[in-house]
Amino acid sequence: MSSQFTVRTADQLPTLLQAFRKEAGLTQREVALRLGVAQQTYSALERNADTVGAARLLKLLNILGVELALGKPGANPALAKGSGQTPPGSDQPSW
Repeated sequence: MSSQFTVRTADQLPTLLQAFRKEAGLTQREVALRLGVAQQTYSALERNADTVGAARLLKLLNILGVELALGKPGANPALAKGSGQTPPGSDQPSW
């Protein structure tokens, strides 16, 4: 199942992280073990996700089987030729 969620504020993260963890069938203890922290530390991290650094958040998302995709609001995912942006699968910009 491929679902996308728009996150505009850090306040949205705790609910999403908990939902992704439960969808993955993992307990807080299991995630904490994989993340290398105590269960209590992970519980606080999940409740206060706005304080988590980018590296730890990316590691956590990887553990939960979630990928992070960034984009501008209203941007067309299919890039037009000559847009000045790098087309998917290309390592060179189209300009």
